Amino acid sequence: MSKINDFGYVDKAIANIRKVVDEQGGNIHRAAELMADAIAADKLINVYAGGGHTTLAMGEMFFRAGGLSNINPIMETGLSVFNQALKYLELERTVNFGRSIMKYYDLKKDDLLIIFHNIGINPATIDAAMEAKERGVKIIAVASSRWQNEMPADHFIRHPSGKNLFDFADVCIDDYNPVGDAIVNVPGLDTPIGPVSNVVDFTIAHLLEIETVRICLERGIVPPVWNSANTPGGDAKNAAYVKKYKPLVKSL
Repeated sequence: MSKINDFGYVDKAIANIRKVVDEQGGNIHRAAELMADAIAADKLINVYAGGGHTTLAMGEMFFRAGGLSNINPIMETGLSVFNQALKYLELERTVNFGRSIMKYYDLKKDDLLIIFHNIGINPATIDAAMEAKERGVKIIAVASSRWQNEMPADHFIRHPSGKNLFDFADVCIDDYNPVGDAIVNVPGLDTPIGPVSNVVDFTIAHLLEIETVRICLERGIVPPVWNSANTPGGDAKNAAYVKKYKPLVKSL
């Protein structure tokens, strides 16, 4: 059997995940407590991503087998990685675009919002966070301190305010994503390859849900969780959640 050379990618990705588990466990627990509070209050858990591949982390939490049923993606197709790439790149750098998305979804005081953006400095992320904060929304931010701290203060992709996503969050979860994202250097190629942000952010998303479920059960609350629709009886088991959340979740 042939053995591939991953140039250390898997070990580096696992090391990044292990760092998150070891050093961000307290923040993940605090965020999960807020998520459990939302479930106890029979409220939605809103999730937003500030553009490009970070939108995949939002998708990973939505309508997912084994995932929470009360996830409400703050979905804007213009920011999706599946939009034309140069278009989403332009939109995520457009001032007030993120604010208009938040206005449309009309979150209220004490609603809960998770924002994913590993870079954590672009206008679509900062404006959304600003709008949510002004509305009294509780914010869980998943981003990289490295990007926020290491990018030049005058870099053109920054929001004009110079603010970072962590400036607005009630709970900050650091994914430790390195500037540039890619973590592998292959001899003979100048450009690094092997991005790691989604591998780590997907793991954080699932850790949040796992800890939320544990806290709910500890409180005597049965959390709403999707069964796989592709297993025998899956649709029938999910029917009550579909009936409940379809009128509330715009993307369902």
